[in-house]
Amino acid sequence: MHEKVLIAMSGGVDSSVAAYLLKEAHYDCVGAMMKLYTNDDLSQELRSKTCCSLDDVEDARQVAASMDMPFYVFNFTDTFAETVMDRFVDAYQRGQTPNPCIDCNRFLKFERFLHRASELDCSHIATGHYARIAQDSGGRWLLKTGLDRSKDQSYALFTMTQPQLARTLLPLGGLTKEEVRRIADVRGFVNAKKRDSQDICFAPDGDYAGFIERHTGKKIPPGKFVSPDGKVLGEHKGIIHYTIGQRKGLGISAPHPLFVLSMNIEDNTVTLGTNEELFGRALEAYDINLIPVDRLDGPMRVQAKIRYSHAAQPATVWQVGEDRIRVAFDAPQRAITPGQAVVMYDGDVVVGGGTIG
Repeated sequence: MHEKVLIAMSGGVDSSVAAYLLKEAHYDCVGAMMKLYTNDDLSQELRSKTCCSLDDVEDARQVAASMDMPFYVFNFTDTFAETVMDRFVDAYQRGQTPNPCIDCNRFLKFERFLHRASELDCSHIATGHYARIAQDSGGRWLLKTGLDRSKDQSYALFTMTQPQLARTLLPLGGLTKEEVRRIADVRGFVNAKKRDSQDICFAPDGDYAGFIERHTGKKIPPGKFVSPDGKVLGEHKGIIHYTIGQRKGLGISAPHPLFVLSMNIEDNTVTLGTNEELFGRALEAYDINLIPVDRLDGPMRVQAKIRYSHAAQPATVWQVGEDRIRVAFDAPQRAITPGQAVVMYDGDVVVGGGTIG
């Protein structure tokens, strides 16, 4: 009897090819889409940048049907609102810049979806992420980068635990995006040339501040722009409109470019300064997860990323508490941003990460 796997299908080409590869490998495959957010009232242009639309459901259903796979739609909107959207809003209101895709993976794909897989007697789940899972010589599960570094998504998966890694399949980890699209095209999948979803599904227009005000029903008050020495430079529109390193949209006239250096929730100020003042060598992170080990017993040399698009940089990491690490970079890094994740690597192995405090 073949192992039964529940495949997270988004309607996109990646998860469709993941399903095909597992079907070809003789797994007993079941497809399912997670309905996370209602966006069917968006324009066609905005729907193309997000997920969970009726078109996405139909694309996933057609692909599953072409392979004689059962297909389900799971309504996880309540869980998504609580564990992703609410956390997103709370972080911005604390002056942080969160990454909701990490929370979606953590609480939806590898928690709620995995639980549903157990209810359907599936031994594994599978996704279309570009990353790899392996075991070390002692049997411990490892998360590794995708072989196509330009598409590697291991950064957004650093919260995965040993039980989750043991029950997850990532069929695309050894492929390039071009190879995936070629497979979809040969198979005649309806979504072979479909563009990838972009931005955040619940704010596809990029207006995070507008979403937060609609979600909370509150107007975020304006405050003062200040210099590092406390001089008032002007008025800001509300802290949720800004993130560390931001230059555009400040509305401040100055003899040299100004950037957001920090936000102070207590006195509702946004500190502006020069690009040079954005650089720092060290950070601390909380809500940590380590993968190859349970705990760091001493300093460890790593390559660390401070955001998804950031090139990993040489650094040293120490565990300074049960749920806290300190990362010191060899060279100063630009715009270390509270709320983003720092993720550490040892070669192609994900050591772990945490939320920058």
